[in-house]
Amino acid sequence: MVAGAVGNFHTAQWNDPLVLEMLRTREQNAKQYPADYSHVFRTKSRWDLIRISFVVMGMEFAYSAETAFVSPILLGIGVEHQLMTLVWAISPLIGFFLAPILGTISDRCRLGWGRRRPVLLGLSITLVIGCILVPFGENVGMLLGDLGEVVPESSVNVTETLRSNLSAFASYEFYRVDQDFYDHEMDFKWAIVFTILGTLLLDFSADTCQTPSRAYLLDVCLPKDHGRACSTFSIMAGVGGSVGYAMGGINWDNTTFGEMLGGSIKTVFTLVAIIYVIGSILTMTSFREIPLPLLEKDDLLRPLTESAINAERAKRNPQIISKAFTESSKDTATVESYLDDSDVEEESSAMSLTDFLKSIFMMPKSIAILCLTNLFCWMSHLSYCLFFTDFVGEEVFKGNPAAHSQSSEYQLYLEGVRYACFGMAIYSLACSCYAFTIEKLIKVLRARIVYCGGLLIDATGMLMMALFPNKITVYVFSATGGIVYALLFTMPFLLLGQYHAKGQFKVSRSNGEAAGSTASVDKPERKRGLATDIAVVGGMIFVAQIIVSLGMGSFISLVGSTTAVIYAAALFSFLSAILATQVVYMDL
Repeated sequence: MVAGAVGNFHTAQWNDPLVLEMLRTREQNAKQYPADYSHVFRTKSRWDLIRISFVVMGMEFAYSAETAFVSPILLGIGVEHQLMTLVWAISPLIGFFLAPILGTISDRCRLGWGRRRPVLLGLSITLVIGCILVPFGENVGMLLGDLGEVVPESSVNVTETLRSNLSAFASYEFYRVDQDFYDHEMDFKWAIVFTILGTLLLDFSADTCQTPSRAYLLDVCLPKDHGRACSTFSIMAGVGGSVGYAMGGINWDNTTFGEMLGGSIKTVFTLVAIIYVIGSILTMTSFREIPLPLLEKDDLLRPLTESAINAERAKRNPQIISKAFTESSKDTATVESYLDDSDVEEESSAMSLTDFLKSIFMMPKSIAILCLTNLFCWMSHLSYCLFFTDFVGEEVFKGNPAAHSQSSEYQLYLEGVRYACFGMAIYSLACSCYAFTIEKLIKVLRARIVYCGGLLIDATGMLMMALFPNKITVYVFSATGGIVYALLFTMPFLLLGQYHAKGQFKVSRSNGEAAGSTASVDKPERKRGLATDIAVVGGMIFVAQIIVSLGMGSFISLVGSTTAVIYAAALFSFLSAILATQVVYMDL
């Protein structure tokens, strides 16, 4: 779907007089409604695309704060590494089942405000709640009776009370119950509960928000603008991440704002919540969506896909021939029937739970391969970003997150976390730069080389960082992580847009045809909703996070070092590069 790269559809068809006429007809028709929807059938400027993508910049602010500080926060209140990784698994486990359902709800939402924005609003509210609970969970715990961190000089009675409290949780391994840990007692029972709850809300919402926001972006843009739209989406994500991580690298403790809010971490999350609210408002007030009831009622409000163009062309051809052939009326009826069947919004019909499960587990081969590739991409990226600050704090700066808050080991760890934030800012900046050029790269090199080559570059960079962990390598090779993130935000959704625009969901090879050819296409039993497919492919983030979270704690224990997470990132990038060679690229 990249402009200029898909020559047959985007260059030739969109300059066709028939296509231009169909666009003008739809635009004029959309103007007749009390709420003007004509913008849906006009080319969007770069500023228009930026406005629609502001919400993802806010998401990346939230995501940067989450990935940078949640692990240090949990470790700092006494949570073990293995339990911490399990916490990261709960949210994606919920999201794996709920995200596709929310995608389907978004496809079928009949509110006058549209289909995507109501879902996006609900997820935005839970995201902001998570942003508040994560840094202020300790404060909530103190209000409910937590004693917090007690210095070693505390009385024997307090120590004995703490030991009793700790023993109550020993079976759950919430606390490090060894002698080194008892050198400074910690009582964070309620703080742990509310911090984990905030983490679940924040993580689930930040991941799931991407489905309605992407679908909204594609809905209000012409198919020929999808390439620029997806690249703009990635650029805004990179900008949000780079600024968000850089903001996390600042020591806010010495500022008036930081002192008022209670420290650097609380300051960062407060700023993130404010920025996200502003970004989401800018996005949701940018362009009106066409409500589903109107789409069902008026054919001319439906998206102008390639199948609609081909059907209109075929319809006109029989009309020309009708003067010579008496049977043309039958042919015309057949074509009109095809148009009605192929171009009616699939979201308009009710989808049962069985239909929904079929759309996931009986997906076309092209989407299944794309899902698998996206899965390993996410496994690589999550291995890097979820544990990177902890890796730098422990392995590069030799700090200890479980040490007393006033100890030199703990201060070294915090210094490493802040240093790592700037490294992740570099990766986000690299994401923006790569996303900005990805359209041109696809046009010159083709999508297969861009996809596979980018993943191989990241695999090499992660391997070098793991082999030589120091202050220089964590900056230099973090940039390769940005390539993967740009690909995650761009390539799968460009391909999905291409599949839906051409009405082709299943590709097969015959008579020695090359991989990726589209000569034989099997029409599925029921059309697949765009938001549903975005949710299914994008939902691989949940599967990846479950796998990484459940396995990474044991892998770290096996290797004996948090360097294990970087080795894992390298391996997963390499495997995803191999899988990317089997993706169906069609005309890209």
